[in-house]
Amino acid sequence: MAKATIDDVAALAGVSIKTVSRVVNGEPNVRTATREKVQQAVDKLGYHPSQSARRLASNRSFLIALLYDNPSPSYVIDVQNGILSECRPAGYDLLIHPCDHTDPELEQQVANLVRQSRVDGVVLTPPLSDNATLVRRIKEMQLPVVVIAPAEDLGLCSSVMTNDEEAAFALATKLLDKGHTQIGFILGHPDHKAMANRFKGFQKALMYQGVALDKRLVVQGMNSFESGYYAAEKLLLSATPPSAIFAANDDMAAGAIKLAHKLNRRIPADVAIAGFDDVPAAEQLWPGLTTVRQPIEGMARQAAQLLLMQLKSSDAPSQNQRLKSELIMRESV
Repeated sequence: MAKATIDDVAALAGVSIKTVSRVVNGEPNVRTATREKVQQAVDKLGYHPSQSARRLASNRSFLIALLYDNPSPSYVIDVQNGILSECRPAGYDLLIHPCDHTDPELEQQVANLVRQSRVDGVVLTPPLSDNATLVRRIKEMQLPVVVIAPAEDLGLCSSVMTNDEEAAFALATKLLDKGHTQIGFILGHPDHKAMANRFKGFQKALMYQGVALDKRLVVQGMNSFESGYYAAEKLLLSATPPSAIFAANDDMAAGAIKLAHKLNRRIPADVAIAGFDDVPAAEQLWPGLTTVRQPIEGMARQAAQLLLMQLKSSDAPSQNQRLKSELIMRESV
């Protein structure tokens, strides 16, 4: 059987080729009845538009860029899966590109990437999502951009975030309720500003229960497994080791668990350990890691939806969405 063409779809649906093109490309201002009629013809004929033809007809690349600088592979994979789940049905492909957020030429490099790849829109993840200069540069190129998990609403574009401070407050409160008053905290990478909200939640929980913050129990981490290991070493080998450790992400918490095992510290009898994010390894560790399940895929899906709305209509307003995280209690506490 010969491959169906756009002319075949137009003839079967009784509409013009231009109308078929608008429906296939997801463009607005097509009556619902007409859209349904065209879709039925597409389904019946098994029509698959040529990607190159779509690009020529619409002057679009049907390509979205996901820019990231995050040491956690599981985080990037979750974001990627969330965006693809929305982009593929809409006929868009995904360009995934790592960036160095400390590079002084970052904005120019991103601008060059956008020009060369001719992407239609951009999604930024932390810490790039906190870079207001980068967001402005992309918008100056007349491209829609959505940021995931910024520390705060930049007021420049659509964003999707979660309740880091509130979730950290809830987890810290659980530790306090179990009698832990000497709690070590491993800070996240200082450039990942949203992680500072987790420390704020931790501090607020201490304040609400009248427990003074011991600054000697606050150690800097860099989001990696190795940094969590060495931060836990500082805490557990100190003169007054904490009875619990709260790490700002699961990778660092996993490092703390390894160090505790090495020191023959029983978890949670000698030291309770908690993290944040609920990466796949959190459930696979022994003991299972108590953590906060961040809706990473959900945030990515929402970000893709907001971007697609702007691609369909340049008049689509900016939106700021907030998804809730979930406390996951396991054996490590």
